[in-house]
Amino acid sequence: MSGRLAIAIDLGGTQLRAALVDGAKVLRRAAEPTDAAGGPEAVLGQMRRLIASVEADTDRAAIAGIGISAPGPLDGVTGTILHIPTLPGWDDYPLRDRLHEATGRTVCLENDGIAAAVGEWRHGAGQGLDHLVYVTVSTGIGGGVIADGRVLHGRRGMAGHVGHFSMTPDGPRCPCGVVGCFEAHASGTALGKRARAAALAHPESALGALAREGHVDARHVMAAARDGDPVARALVDEEAQLLGRGFASLVHLYSPERVIMGGGVTSGFALMEATIHRVMRDNLMPAFRDVIVVPAGLGENAGLVGAAALIVDQAR
Repeated sequence: MSGRLAIAIDLGGTQLRAALVDGAKVLRRAAEPTDAAGGPEAVLGQMRRLIASVEADTDRAAIAGIGISAPGPLDGVTGTILHIPTLPGWDDYPLRDRLHEATGRTVCLENDGIAAAVGEWRHGAGQGLDHLVYVTVSTGIGGGVIADGRVLHGRRGMAGHVGHFSMTPDGPRCPCGVVGCFEAHASGTALGKRARAAALAHPESALGALAREGHVDARHVMAAARDGDPVARALVDEEAQLLGRGFASLVHLYSPERVIMGGGVTSGFALMEATIHRVMRDNLMPAFRDVIVVPAGLGENAGLVGAAALIVDQAR
């Protein structure tokens, strides 16, 4: 096998994933529903089981360590989870040290958005670039920044919360508690809320029919828009405009060569691409208008691949 191997863990509110990674290749993987009710110690036990599963008969010396991709806010310097809204009981939990104690391996802890940015930079749509912004548009909006050929970490390793700059002084309240965040306006969750309101207002639409059958979310919007439903297409156009405005602000802030978009809403990228770029051009100063947005190349593996790359770098 080429290069150093690493174990990567992706801690999510609903699913816990582990993988044995070699560069961009996920050699083995295992997953379990996250035992959110059991708290940190129960999840730590899950991590140990998954690690044992993916490392199997691999030579221990060939594995550089364990890289963890986790939601935050978290302190990447001390390896401490500060708070996870979807996982109660994790406040100020020293995950890096606890997993090191449990496994005897070197461990690094990174914000999931930054880990995915590193994955795309090293092995995905950002290869060869020195400046990029990665934005995941899914349940929420997160991301990470590569600037001047290095990972932008900031104080306590908390840079790159790209979903939480203010787009408006009013509007929807974000899960973070602030009104008007980019995430509150343009996340998949926000799109789903608008879709449910549109389904009620337009019961004759495809979304209206879906709402009568059950829950409507962002996935249904994209599918209905691809099938030509005008209500869904209007929602997709609105989403693209919001993303275009948000991405333009990030371009002004970080001056990337490229914006890379990941997350579930990226399934509709082809429907939104033209509008995203038009709105960006309308909102960017001329010197920034050559920056484009591209879909992520690694899909759901971006965080795993990035976490593995970070622990391999640390081992070197």
